[in-house]
Amino acid sequence: MRKTSRIAVLGAGIMGCSTAIFLARKGIEVSVFDMAEQPFSAASRWNEGKIHLGCLYSADPSLSTADRVIPGGLKFRPLIEELVGTSLAPAITSEDDLYLCHRKSVTSAAEMKTYMEKVVERVRNHPDAAQYLADASDSRVHPLSTSELAGLTSSTDIVAGFRTPERSVDTNWVAERFIPAMDAEASIQQFMKTRITAVRPAKDGIDGKWEIETSEGIFGPFDYVINSLWQGRLAIDRTAGLEPTGAWSHRYRQSLFLRTKEPVHTPCVVIATGPFGDIKNYNGRDFYLSWYSDGLRVDSSDISPPEPHLTAQNLENLPNSICDHLQSLLPWVAQIREQAERSTIQGGWVFAVGQGVLSDRDSTLHSRSEYGIQRLGHYISVDTGKYSTAPAMARALVEAII
Repeated sequence: MRKTSRIAVLGAGIMGCSTAIFLARKGIEVSVFDMAEQPFSAASRWNEGKIHLGCLYSADPSLSTADRVIPGGLKFRPLIEELVGTSLAPAITSEDDLYLCHRKSVTSAAEMKTYMEKVVERVRNHPDAAQYLADASDSRVHPLSTSELAGLTSSTDIVAGFRTPERSVDTNWVAERFIPAMDAEASIQQFMKTRITAVRPAKDGIDGKWEIETSEGIFGPFDYVINSLWQGRLAIDRTAGLEPTGAWSHRYRQSLFLRTKEPVHTPCVVIATGPFGDIKNYNGRDFYLSWYSDGLRVDSSDISPPEPHLTAQNLENLPNSICDHLQSLLPWVAQIREQAERSTIQGGWVFAVGQGVLSDRDSTLHSRSEYGIQRLGHYISVDTGKYSTAPAMARALVEAII
């Protein structure tokens, strides 16, 4: 490609912004389109920030999900630091994640332990293990003792616990570093508050230039169009001539983001495996809390899913509902609630290949290995998979087309 080539990137979340910055640093003129007012306004800002190594997917004993997410998870830190130009250390949780096996988990505690041990063996043997958020080259799974488990919960619904090497990042912190990094690239034009409606070849068919139809008019021509939208990607694919196939799920989820008046020392906990909840303690004062059934607002297999119906009453009741569910299992959640200084309910869309409900072991949503890139000439559609895999996928995509 010539250095004067123009590429359009649809979506200004972590995948779109990572792709745009990598392209700009190779001398490409990049136009980024998003309907939000600024980059990182939706799911890429408002999620738990788990940098997946695969421990969550014990209902996929084939390890195909773990094998997909491990490389991107291990490279997340160095790639983010390259993209935003500063250390990620202040955003990383200070302790390893604890997985607590719920009595209604779709996998037994023994199955979960066996699965996690296989996953973590893959992690520590990976050549990039030392590059993870915390060096994982000597990582192990540590089952919690009876006394350790009793220190966390007295609920009979929690039957076992495991300390894993997984950690998370504060996604708000990451978002606040990406926005100036985007602004600093002179060859990136940002077209915010712009809704994409269609993408079509401009001339010479799919291997020629492409145009983008938007709420603000027609843009182009572009040498390539990269569709990295979370919301509406499939509908735009269809306008480009790339017909969606298979089964998929669009889910809109909300969670509680809370800041405390004083530091509260609690672990980071995932209740698994199924439609349960989790807690992230980013720095002693900033927390993420979720309960799956409470925060799920839309679950649709439509190509264009309906907008979530969000009411003032929903927003008012959700914080207490989430905390009540978590506190019924983990009494120390009360400390977080008592110290709350401010909180907000936020969320975004999650796309996944697969369908079903997480309480069903046979649901194909328990396997998240089917994601990646589809191409139709110079039109490229990207299913990012996970927040944690986006930077590595963006780097690979840019290297493939430049």
